[in-house]
Amino acid sequence: MSRAVAIGNFDGVHRGHQAILAAARQEAGDGTVVAVTFWPHPLAVLQPKRAPALLCEIPDRVSLLKSAGADEVSIVEFTTSLSSWTPDQFVEKVLYSLKPTAVVVGQNFRFGKGAKADGQVMRDLAQSRFDVTVLPMLCDEGPVSSSRIRAALDQGDPCLAAKMLGRWFRYSGIVILGDQRGHGLGFPTANITVPPQYACPADGVYAGYLNSGDETWPAAISVGTNPTFDGIQRRVEAYALDRSDLRLYGTRVGVDFVALLRGQQRFESSAALVHQLRADVAATRAILAEIERTGRCPGETAS
Repeated sequence: MSRAVAIGNFDGVHRGHQAILAAARQEAGDGTVVAVTFWPHPLAVLQPKRAPALLCEIPDRVSLLKSAGADEVSIVEFTTSLSSWTPDQFVEKVLYSLKPTAVVVGQNFRFGKGAKADGQVMRDLAQSRFDVTVLPMLCDEGPVSSSRIRAALDQGDPCLAAKMLGRWFRYSGIVILGDQRGHGLGFPTANITVPPQYACPADGVYAGYLNSGDETWPAAISVGTNPTFDGIQRRVEAYALDRSDLRLYGTRVGVDFVALLRGQQRFESSAALVHQLRADVAATRAILAEIERTGRCPGETAS
């Protein structure tokens, strides 16, 4: 039975990663596709100050890999010891143990001490015991990569991030008890903290969706510290339109970012803030309705 291994860091499981999984499925046929990923991120171990903010947590990555076609997911713990392995040690200890008939990697995948070995080296080391396919980077007005997705989020451009991900960017977390000002203002929100190790769109107000279990609601979303009330903690705060009955404290939710409405602002009064929030809700309705009608991001022309 064929057994194809797709290997990579797979942060975000974007369209380039999905192409690697699709190629592995083609190699496996009716056999098994195994996705091999690493945790924590190699730079978090080797150069912590340079470690990127991750696009998703490891449980979400596993779920996304399976949705993209993996039958199994093997999580390799990245350690300083692993980073010192020679390329042949890496192939022997990581790949041969999975008994692959084929391995698929992206052209920028590197392994072994100093991360100097590439797909061609892997092909040489395989010695015909398994096939190695090296896919070129997927490009769409630039390379589709986790780093470009992070840059798009930093610039407050969730539509660009979505084009590379093949879906809306989702920020997930446990709903915490916030300041509860939203209830008093008429806009109760589900609040999630934003730890620095995870990527999140730039501070501002967005149109998007709030997801809990199998339910999804259109939502107006704020990212930031709530400067009107001198907040300190950076949060994602999602208001499900027209819903004041949701009780989500302590549950895990996902917030999908669709379009930036405006930057974060400080208002002189609660009344001024409520006036703007009403405008944000109206803009959210209009943008989401347009996207659902056309299937395109705001301002995007039909191809």
